[in-house]
Amino acid sequence: MCGICGMIGMADPAAFDRMMQRLVHRGPDDEGRHVEPGLWLGARRLRVIDPEGGHQPISNEACPFGQLGASAERGRRTGTVHVALNGEIYNYRELRRELLANGHRFSSHCDTEVLAHLYEEHGEAGLSRLRGMFAFALWDHRARMLLLVRDRLGIKPLYYAVRASSGSDGLPQVLFASELPALVAACPTAQVRAAALVDYLAFLYVSGPETVYEGIRQVQPGEVLRISPAGIEAERYWCVSPPARTVPATARLEAEARFLEVLRDTVQAHLVSDVPLGLFLSGGLDSGAILAMMRAVTSGPIRTFSIGYAASRDRSYDELDAARLMASRFGAQHTEERLAPDAAKLVPAVVAAMGEPLADSSAIPTYLISGVARRSVTVALSGIGGDELFGGYPRHLGMRAASVYARLPGALREFLATTVAPLVPEGQGGRDYLGRLKRFLRDGHRPLPDQYLAWMTFLPPEWGLSAFTEAHLEQAAVMSMDQAHRTAYLAWPSAEPADRAMGLDLQTYLPDDLLRLGDRMSMAHSLELRVPFCDHRLLEFALTVPAEVRLAGWRLKAFMRRALRDTLPERILSRAKFGFRIPLARWLREDLREMVQDLLSHAAMRRRGIVKPEYVQWVIAEHASGRRNLADPLYALLVLELWLRQVEGK
Repeated sequence: MCGICGMIGMADPAAFDRMMQRLVHRGPDDEGRHVEPGLWLGARRLRVIDPEGGHQPISNEACPFGQLGASAERGRRTGTVHVALNGEIYNYRELRRELLANGHRFSSHCDTEVLAHLYEEHGEAGLSRLRGMFAFALWDHRARMLLLVRDRLGIKPLYYAVRASSGSDGLPQVLFASELPALVAACPTAQVRAAALVDYLAFLYVSGPETVYEGIRQVQPGEVLRISPAGIEAERYWCVSPPARTVPATARLEAEARFLEVLRDTVQAHLVSDVPLGLFLSGGLDSGAILAMMRAVTSGPIRTFSIGYAASRDRSYDELDAARLMASRFGAQHTEERLAPDAAKLVPAVVAAMGEPLADSSAIPTYLISGVARRSVTVALSGIGGDELFGGYPRHLGMRAASVYARLPGALREFLATTVAPLVPEGQGGRDYLGRLKRFLRDGHRPLPDQYLAWMTFLPPEWGLSAFTEAHLEQAAVMSMDQAHRTAYLAWPSAEPADRAMGLDLQTYLPDDLLRLGDRMSMAHSLELRVPFCDHRLLEFALTVPAEVRLAGWRLKAFMRRALRDTLPERILSRAKFGFRIPLARWLREDLREMVQDLLSHAAMRRRGIVKPEYVQWVIAEHASGRRNLADPLYALLVLELWLRQVEGK
C-alpha cells in the first residue's frame, strides 16, 4: 500500500514536495521519486510485498535488442516505463512467472515491477489480466504518455486536476494524487463546489467522479486516463454489468457450491503478503465467511480484531460475544478491546483523516478498529462489499416489497402516503422498524427509482430542498433533477427492482461511501485494508445469482446463509443484520452537544450561508428532545462544518 502523486507537463518542485508530505501516513516506510523533463512521479511506500526490494517508482529493465522475441521492440531500452502503485496485485506471482518465461528480467519480487513488464508485453490490454486493488500511474517515456489507472470497483482512490491543456513538451498540465488534501496542497486556489455540498447533505457523501472541489475529479472505477501531447482521453477498460445468462433457481445447490469455491479462491488470493496480516471480525456473516475461508486455506495463526464500548449503556452497539464465538470456532488469535472514546476529540480526528466531507458514521468504528489492529499487523481484511453483492440491506428487500405494493391501486397508495403514513410514529433506536414502515408508506405512491433514491437520502422530508439558502437553491434544484442515479438504476439490465437497486449500490454507494471511508480510515493508521467481497471475480459470480435467489424467502442474504449453513455456527447464520454501529444518537445529545451548539449556532450557520439556520436549529431541537432520531442529518451538518473549518485553518 502506498500513496502516489505527480505532475505532467509542468515542473513545480515545491508543490510536488507538498503533495509528498501530505501522503506520509499512507507510506511511512519509504519515499521515492522519478523526475525527467515534463514528468514528476512520486510514491510513499508502506512495505507489504518484498519489503527490501520494492522501492518505488520502479522501472523496466535494460533489455538488449532481440532478447524478447515478439516483445523485443517494446522492451529493448533501459528505463522506458516507470510505475508508481497504490494497492496490491494479488496475481502478480503468476504474471511474473509468465513474463520471466517470455524473457523479461526483474530486479525485485514486488508486484509494482510486474506492472512495468506487463505493459511492455501487452500494452493496455494487460489491464484485463490484473486481479487486485490498485490505483497506479505509468509513464511510457517513448510514447510521452502517462496512464492513470484505477481498479474495477474503485477500492483504491486516485484524484487529478487539469491545470492547462498544454504545457512543457506539448503535454497537458495535470496533477494527481491518492488523496484530496495532497492534491489541494498543490492547488491552493481550489474552490469548494457548491453543488457538491448539496449532494453531500443529501447522500452523506459526494458522488463521483466529481469531488467537493471545482476542477478536481476522480479517475473512475475501471477507468484508464491517458495523458499525452494528443490531449487527455478517458476510457473504461471494465464496467460492472450482469451477465446475459444467470443461474436458474433450480440450480441453486450448484450455485451455492460454486460460491464457496469462488469465495475460498478469493480469500486465498487476498492473503498474499510478506508482513503480518489479520481480519476485522464482527459477529456478522461477511467477516465470518472470510474467517472460515482463511482457516480453510491456512493452518497457520490467524489474527482477528474486534472492538466494543466500555460504557454499559453502549454495550448494545457491539458484537463482541458473536465475534468471540467465531474466533473460538476457527482457532483465531483474537484481540478485542472495549473502548471509551472521547467523542469530542474523536470526531474531529476522523473528519481530518477523511480529508473530505463524508458523514457515514461507520467511519468512526473503522477508524478505531484500524488503530487497534495496526499495533499487531500491517494488513487487515474486511467484509466490506458483501451487502452490495448478496442483498444485505433492508432497502433491498424493500424494493422487492415495493414492486408488489405497486400493484395496488394508485389512489389507495396515495391515501396511505398522505393520510396513514403521517400517523405512524417516528422510529427510535438502532433498528428503526417504525421509521422504515413510515418511509415505505410515505414513498409507496412514487415510481420505484424515486422510492429507492428517497430511501438513500437523508434530508428530512419536512424540509427537503427548502433546507438550503437562496444562494444554494439553484444547485439544490439541479441535484433534485439530476438523472445520474435514476439513469443508472433504469439502465441495469434486469426487470427485478432489487437487482437494479443492488446494481446502483455497486456503482455509487460502494465506491463513493464504503470503500472511500475504508481506505482513508485504515490509511490514517498506515494499515492496508483488503476487501475480498470486492474482488471482481467474486462480483462476476454474484451477478449470475438473480435477486429472487439472493433474497429467497424474503430474507437478507438468503443465498449466502444457505451456502454457508455447514460452515458457520447457526447462531451467526440466524442473526439479523447488525452493521458497524456506534452510539451516535446519544453522543449528539450528550457528549457532542456542546460542540453541536457551538459550531452549528444560528449565527455560524447564517455566516456559512449553505443551509438555513432555521433548518439547523429545527434538526438540533428535534433530535435533542428525543422526538426524532435525526442523528444522520445532524451529524452531516457537524462533519461539514468541522471540515470547512479545518480547510480554512481555523
